Amino acid sequence: MMYSNSNSTIKGDGSMTQPKIPVDLIMKNLAKETESVQKRMDKAADVLLDDLKTDIATTPYEIVYQQDRVKLKHYKPIKTKTVQTPLLLIYALINRETMLDLSPGRSVVEKFLQQGVELYMVDWGYPTRKDRYLGIDDHVNVYINDIVDFIREREKVPKINLMGICMGGTFSVIYSALHPEKIQNLITTVTPTSFDIDTGLLNIWMRKVPADQITDNFGNIPGDMLNFGFLLLNPARLMIDKYVGFFECLDDKEFVENFIRMEKWIFDSPDIPGETFREFIKDCFQENLLIQNKMVVGGTRVNLKMLTMPLLNIYGKFDHLVPPEACEQLTGKVGSKDTEDMCLQTGHIGIYVSSKCQREFTPKITQWLMERDKQTAKVPKAVVSTLKSRTPKRRITTKIAKN
Repeated sequence: MMYSNSNSTIKGDGSMTQPKIPVDLIMKNLAKETESVQKRMDKAADVLLDDLKTDIATTPYEIVYQQDRVKLKHYKPIKTKTVQTPLLLIYALINRETMLDLSPGRSVVEKFLQQGVELYMVDWGYPTRKDRYLGIDDHVNVYINDIVDFIREREKVPKINLMGICMGGTFSVIYSALHPEKIQNLITTVTPTSFDIDTGLLNIWMRKVPADQITDNFGNIPGDMLNFGFLLLNPARLMIDKYVGFFECLDDKEFVENFIRMEKWIFDSPDIPGETFREFIKDCFQENLLIQNKMVVGGTRVNLKMLTMPLLNIYGKFDHLVPPEACEQLTGKVGSKDTEDMCLQTGHIGIYVSSKCQREFTPKITQWLMERDKQTAKVPKAVVSTLKSRTPKRRITTKIAKN
């Protein structure tokens, strides 16, 4: 006959079997775990009290041109040119272009320089109240156009290569369609061009956003407000999981440094000029005019068939801000016969900071540019006459150029 309790079994002769719950083993493991946690916390304290290297955008550059708040960075070459035509990078107005130079060893800028690319990048700066009424036309036909002309003159080339990121990619598509005679090759990365999709909360939310009311109330749209909205698109991952992961890796100095760099970038959020916000929400997200060739910028209709130059279109399969469906239609709408789509197995930011993606990303672009370096995209004669007769609208007069 046997009697049982929660810990052991008593036989009829009064002897006791081993406990069903291995209390000794549990206590032993708990002691080891406590010791391990204590060691990790001690190491974490050493990491946090150490001299952390968290600076971003450390690759050497000089400001070679400035117009109002907008600056043009030129990066110091570190290798003989492999691509003769200079490359201009245009980031979004949301957040900062420093994402492309986040940390040594994980920098898109650094990788391009190592591969022999002559590199320029737009710094949109921080809009003030006087920028409230600047729209897409001002950014595309004034700021970008003047920068492109400056680079062409400085480098003594008829055309440049253009690469746009996110909203900056949308601007680059618009610019290249309006000024195809100045662009040798076009690269778009995580660039929304089709907005009438049901994939991703951002597109769904933006359809109902009262753009006129928000712009009239705020003037420039606060960057912090936009940042908070982006966090709400995936709060579990962006507001909880990442900080849990941070605490789990507090004893890893490299992880902590990269985490702080990313936090610096995320919360460095310039305001968006009000009129640009209004136009982008209404013309793109709500009316989906760009992909339909119905968008008008500076009095001229943006016709994607005018994109006759080679086009490389790169996007992320798991991008929750600009899903593949928002990007992949572009190559089928342009006038160029030399187009390529490239879908990377990552999200919106992973393309630029993931070590795995960086092994594919910049080498692919550099090789693609090298193969097309001496090609010249042909602009139809009818288009040339239109371009010559076009008088760009100039509303911005303050300009400072540095050589």
